[in-house]
Amino acid sequence: MKMTKKSLLAMLLAVSMTASLASCGGGTTTTSTTSTETSTTSEETTSTASETTSETAEETTAGSTPRNETLYFAGQQWGTINDWNPMSANSNNAMGLAQGDSARTLIYETLFMYNMLNGELYGLLATDYEWNEDQTELTVHMNPDAKWNDGTALTAEDVAYTFDTHVKYSSATGVDYANYIDSVEAVDEGTVVFHAKCDDAGVSINPLKVLEYLPKVYVMQKAYLQTVEERNGSDAEAMKLDKMEDLVASGPYKPYYDDDQKVVFIRDDNYWGQAESMWGKLPVPKYIAHTIYADNNAGQVALAAGEVDVCQQFITDVQKLWEEQELPIMTYMDEAPYGLCATMPTLWFNLSKPGLDQVEVRKAIAMAIDYDQIIASAMSNQSPSFSDVPRSVMNPTEAEQKLVDNEALADLQFNGNDIAGANALLDEAGIVDTDGDGIREVDGVNLSYQAECPTGWTDWNASLEIVAAAGKEIGIEITTYFPDTNTFYNDMTTYNFDILMNSVSAASVTNPWARAMQFMSSSYNDLEINWSGNWGHYENARADELLALIPHETDEEVLKQYYTELSEIYLTDVPSVSLMYRPQLFYAVNESVWTNYPEEGSEIPPTCCTDGYGIAALYQLELVNP
Repeated sequence: MKMTKKSLLAMLLAVSMTASLASCGGGTTTTSTTSTETSTTSEETTSTASETTSETAEETTAGSTPRNETLYFAGQQWGTINDWNPMSANSNNAMGLAQGDSARTLIYETLFMYNMLNGELYGLLATDYEWNEDQTELTVHMNPDAKWNDGTALTAEDVAYTFDTHVKYSSATGVDYANYIDSVEAVDEGTVVFHAKCDDAGVSINPLKVLEYLPKVYVMQKAYLQTVEERNGSDAEAMKLDKMEDLVASGPYKPYYDDDQKVVFIRDDNYWGQAESMWGKLPVPKYIAHTIYADNNAGQVALAAGEVDVCQQFITDVQKLWEEQELPIMTYMDEAPYGLCATMPTLWFNLSKPGLDQVEVRKAIAMAIDYDQIIASAMSNQSPSFSDVPRSVMNPTEAEQKLVDNEALADLQFNGNDIAGANALLDEAGIVDTDGDGIREVDGVNLSYQAECPTGWTDWNASLEIVAAAGKEIGIEITTYFPDTNTFYNDMTTYNFDILMNSVSAASVTNPWARAMQFMSSSYNDLEINWSGNWGHYENARADELLALIPHETDEEVLKQYYTELSEIYLTDVPSVSLMYRPQLFYAVNESVWTNYPEEGSEIPPTCCTDGYGIAALYQLELVNP
């Protein structure tokens, strides 16, 4: 680990802080995934299974654990856990269940782990995968060492039964993937084949969605699922509501304690992943704990006090924690933007509204917005500028930037705060103020709009105030509106807005395609309730054609042409405009107890030591005072 000024502070302050914190409660093409083996020596386990069961009643009741064996989190878990059921629609168990683009694999595990740094899949329960020539069959080879925490082998039968169960009981996962996966076949114990759903011509509907399943969906035990089916009479709703508190899983940790104050996981010292085919050792922290804080401020205070090790929260002026308060806190990067940005909070225009149906109005607003002010004030510089990372449908990660030709787009990539240019564009289009009230009109109707995002989302609220100020400079009236979250999402999903702010998907095995779909696909426009994307109802036939081609293309140069053309269409028509880049997960760590966290230059992504390949961080952590 490089010795940064922050890590040096950690070493200097460790002794005093640790003392004060001690009581803190296809011709087949084979894709071989990147090895996850590490070169460090296997760690000796700190206790046997029998010692684990002999924890004192007081510790179990209070959920307290030794500070030097516990990695504390903030910003992941809010409120009391409802269940441990991967089929549930309301688990409220973010620390334990998060089947996202980079799935959280502390308890349950996926076949592969996604690494947002390079866009690669790393083996977990499986070792490699291969497509047949026409991408209708995806063959996955299982890791023969993989086991459930009851000691039984984890096999292809479990993978197939997991998919079948999701589909049979219409979980959200089953409903989604049944559109793209026809069946999952266990060929033998170590081989599973995903059969893609095909169109009438025999072409796979979407190979990217089939591939997405591998790092996203937890594998559940067939025998356990059959037990759950039996006790629920195979009733679909009962299956999805089962709390599964007697779960059988395969991950490195198991549930230990949870209430409305704290969630604690305990390491499974019999975890299969200590096999040489996987990590070769156990994760370093014996316990994973998350105090349930009332709000972001409480979590930030706890981070500063050393009661939290890993904080997934937006912290205004995070650099002041070490520059001014001299705390042993670090972020992924030493300098701004401090984190690895992967998503793009975006301003969406309702294209049915008078004025906003004209590209000149949308583009003028986009040109006038002071993005540098948004980044400096609303984001406290925790975002690269659009000069640093020019506009396209791509996020700033290297894996995506290599798929776009920014030189070809240079004439379209605006940086903002161009008031003169925006006014000239509107004047030239004949969109002027005819009655002297300071507001331009289209067909006699004032260009007056309401821009909304949820109340309390302070950085977004501040961003929209800057958008409103830009509108005033060019004769467009934009009034901010900050409703409660439920009202906001109702407005968004029912097309009941003028302008709104919402994010797009971040880094995943299906991106940048999935994000481009959200920006531009007309396939969402007929949805009565639309959670999926393109909330402004943009439509462009060539964009739809490109979006249909991309999932079937594997040639990187052709993909670059497609994504560059998509970006050209997007920047020309401006159906929406991104206001900033933003981390997929915020990441600040306190090095008073633990050190050797992922930082810039590491092969491990800053996904908070829990998500996707970011969980590899748990195997390299070190105590400041062993």
